[in-house]
Amino acid sequence: MADQRNPLTPNPAGERSEPAGSCGDVPDGAAVFPLIPEELGIHPLLLATLHAVVFFDGSDAEVVNDPAASEALNYMATYLQRLHGSDLKRIREDMDALLAFAKQEGWPKEEMQFLQDFLKEFGVSTGA
Repeated sequence: MADQRNPLTPNPAGERSEPAGSCGDVPDGAAVFPLIPEELGIHPLLLATLHAVVFFDGSDAEVVNDPAASEALNYMATYLQRLHGSDLKRIREDMDALLAFAKQEGWPKEEMQFLQDFLKEFGVSTGA
């Protein structure tokens, strides 16, 4: 079952499932997005981006330097805004699949809202 936490809320290190090869020394206050099954076919770069956004935006100040995280998030938004055509179509489809998975797994409303608003919050075009 998926991690039932809000992705933007810091998670105690010992209370989340960790992917194979992850280090067990993650400090309290680090926000971590749930591990998404490979079988869903979500583009790995989208998943990596979501994980980074959750970490930078949701971790405590003791874990992540806020000004540095804000700068990194601004650059990520800039790059995401460059999505067009088939790349943007794929990201939208992947976000829809991820939302369906989250709903199926019974994720909390806050996590669903994060996924629903992600592209809009990062200024990604809703047009084709």
